[in-house]
Amino acid sequence: MRNFLSKKARNITPYVAGEQPRGRDIIKLNTNESPYPPSPRVYDAIKSELGSELRKYPDPCGGEFRMQAAEYVGLKEENIFCGNGSDEVLGFAFQAFFDEDRRIKVPDISYSFYPVWSQLFDIQTEIMPVNENFEIDVEDYYNSQGGVVIANPNAPTGIALKIEKIEKVVKNNLNCVVIIDEAYVEFGGDSAVPLVRMYDNLLVIRTLSKSQSLAGIRAGFAVGHPKLIDGLFRIKDSFNSYPVNSLTSAAAAAALKDKEYYNGVSKKVIETREWTAMELEKLGYEVLPSKTNFIFAKPKVKNAKEVFDALKENDIIVRWFDKDRIRDYLRITIGTDDDMKTLVECLTEINDSK
Repeated sequence: MRNFLSKKARNITPYVAGEQPRGRDIIKLNTNESPYPPSPRVYDAIKSELGSELRKYPDPCGGEFRMQAAEYVGLKEENIFCGNGSDEVLGFAFQAFFDEDRRIKVPDISYSFYPVWSQLFDIQTEIMPVNENFEIDVEDYYNSQGGVVIANPNAPTGIALKIEKIEKVVKNNLNCVVIIDEAYVEFGGDSAVPLVRMYDNLLVIRTLSKSQSLAGIRAGFAVGHPKLIDGLFRIKDSFNSYPVNSLTSAAAAAALKDKEYYNGVSKKVIETREWTAMELEKLGYEVLPSKTNFIFAKPKVKNAKEVFDALKENDIIVRWFDKDRIRDYLRITIGTDDDMKTLVECLTEINDSK
């Protein structure tokens, strides 16, 4: 059979999303989804929007989603860009701010989509190793040729940088764009959004998939100086003028309005995370300090792949990465209290088995 793929399609190594099993009674702790439902206001907003004129195109700028995102972070709409999930927003940002002939800096242990975008858009990338404690040394990111991308808190480690360190990276790269990916910031991290008022080279990207329980809706937004936001619009309008549909806009806006509900959800996730980390440490696991809705843990009695397989046999799915430096670890999403108690019980049995 002839191969009709382009050279790029043939040669690229795509991002591998977490497993999404269907039709089984499992405990799914592998893709960092919220264990709790969205705010009731989200359902009301979607129902209300269903009665509108869906035959018409949505607002190309994001509509009510953009307005509420601006209010949520305390800035103006001109500081906000909305997209179909933060992955799309990040993809637009790679195209808007990074050039082929200028090398960008990213951590070696981080969100594995970053090198995929670099390859897809022909962007040279300098991989900066995290230290032996899986921490980012911010000095490594000073004076980049083409830009910087840092997830804070980082994934899959869960480790967060203080805002003072983020500011040092921004201040030492005033001639290029620094992107801070804050997918997990509302589980205990420091947000860099306040720095947007002071630095025109900082772009902060957020998602509603995690802390707002809207992974299935696909809603993300960027916060930055208006000239950066204009750059994102230039790319969007050269690709897809309407990435945010009407239902997504309504749902996202409703979620951002209900801070009280989601503050409660994040508080529950944090409490369960701390309990789970303590219980795993009792089992001999090495658990990295997390400011996310997951933990990164190294088993002691068996290797990570063995534990991953054993959990899966018991209908508990976590994430294992067959990659250098991290293949001894498991990334475990924080579920409900019952989910995590079942996980700990199963891990105890795995430890005790021969």
